[in-house]
Amino acid sequence: MIKQLGFAGCRLSLAVQKDVDYPGLEWFNGKKVASSYTTIVKKFFADKGIDATTEEIGGSVEIAPGIGLAEGICDIVSTGSTLIMNGLKEVETVMYSEAVLISNPNLSIEKKEILDKLTFRIDAVQNAQKSKYILLNAPNDKIEEISALLLGMKSPTVLPLAEEGWSSLHSVIEENDFWNVIDQLKDAGAQGILVSPIEKLIA
Repeated sequence: MIKQLGFAGCRLSLAVQKDVDYPGLEWFNGKKVASSYTTIVKKFFADKGIDATTEEIGGSVEIAPGIGLAEGICDIVSTGSTLIMNGLKEVETVMYSEAVLISNPNLSIEKKEILDKLTFRIDAVQNAQKSKYILLNAPNDKIEEISALLLGMKSPTVLPLAEEGWSSLHSVIEENDFWNVIDQLKDAGAQGILVSPIEKLIA
C-alpha cells in the first residue's frame, strides 16, 4: 500500500434482523451468516472463538435473513440505510475500509516515475483539503504578533495597503485548528479576515 486516500470510507459489519435481542458476539454460535466476504468472516469468527457457518452470496446479501437463508449477514455498510430498509440492524464491526493507492513492488523505472508523479499530485490535493487560505488586514505594529500565529507556511506574505500604517497578510492555516487561530487573530488586531478553500497545495 502506498497511501490512504481518505475517501470511500466504509465498514464491513455483521447485521441481524431488527427484532433480535442481541446479547453479544456469542449470539452467532451455531448460526449461519450470509456474505460476499466469507474468507474475512470466517477468520473473524475463528479469531473470536465463534462457531458460526458462512453462506457465500454474490449480491443482495441483505435479503438473506428475510428469506430464511441465514440468521445474519456480513456486508459493506456506509450509511446503514440499506440495512434499515431490509429490517436489519448493525451489531458488530468486522473491519473499517477506505480507498487506498497500491502498487506492484516490482515496477519498472518508467512506471515508478509515473507512480511518483501520481503520488505527488495526490499529496497536493490532500494537503489542500487540510488547509485554508487566509487573507487579512492588520496595523503595521501588529504584523510581528500576527505573523507568529500564521504557521501554515514558512512565513506570511506581507503587502502594504493604500491606507498608511496598514498591511495585508496572506498565509495558510490548518483546517483542524481553524477557529482557534481565527479567534487569536481577531484578539491580536486582525481585520477583514477572508478565508478560502485551496485547490492544490504543494509543500
